[in-house]
Amino acid sequence: MIDVRRGADRYAGGDRAAGIATRHAFSFGEHYDPDNLRFGPLLACNEERLAAGAGFDEHPHSHTEIVTWVVEGELTHRDSTGAVSLVRPGDVQHFGAGSGARHVERNDGPVPLRFVQTWLAPLTAPDSLAPSYALVKGIADSTPYAVPAAGVVMHVRRPGAGERVAVPAAPRVYVHVVRGDLRLDGEELGPGDSARITGEKDLELVAGSPGELLIWELP
Repeated sequence: MIDVRRGADRYAGGDRAAGIATRHAFSFGEHYDPDNLRFGPLLACNEERLAAGAGFDEHPHSHTEIVTWVVEGELTHRDSTGAVSLVRPGDVQHFGAGSGARHVERNDGPVPLRFVQTWLAPLTAPDSLAPSYALVKGIADSTPYAVPAAGVVMHVRRPGAGERVAVPAAPRVYVHVVRGDLRLDGEELGPGDSARITGEKDLELVAGSPGELLIWELP
């Protein structure tokens, strides 16, 4: 089954007066939808835009693996594990909240910041997990990034025009289009669109223009 969700149908959130604009793919906060709570371990896929100087002040997380992909600008991250990082386009940031941790996310740069953030539920009892932090600088195209605590693997793909991208034959696959125009099994996908794929094999994405995709293999 292939369930295509359009970027235009995402829930609008954030605080525009504070320079924060968020588009939620799943039920989130005041936008409660009992039919759209999660996809396997995937709990959230948020498109975030922060104006220069805007950000999220220190706040708590627990029981969540948080993976961040910067599209434009630079993200300043600080957390209670002691990590302080500047995350740029092409970097993969992974913050494991474990039994409980706090972090700050800000745009301390002079230009707007845009990033995609995915939240995943861990496989084991969260209270047994210590908080963790990892940053992979400049991940290469098609290099898999595993999140063992959630039993998932993320692939970053940047196809050129006309290039075909194989969809992993996992029990579930989540595809998020960062940029570009693609075709999946007859459906046209554009920036902000996503596809939730269950029990499919031998699928391919075909790029109509140079693109960027986040592809999640899920149990």
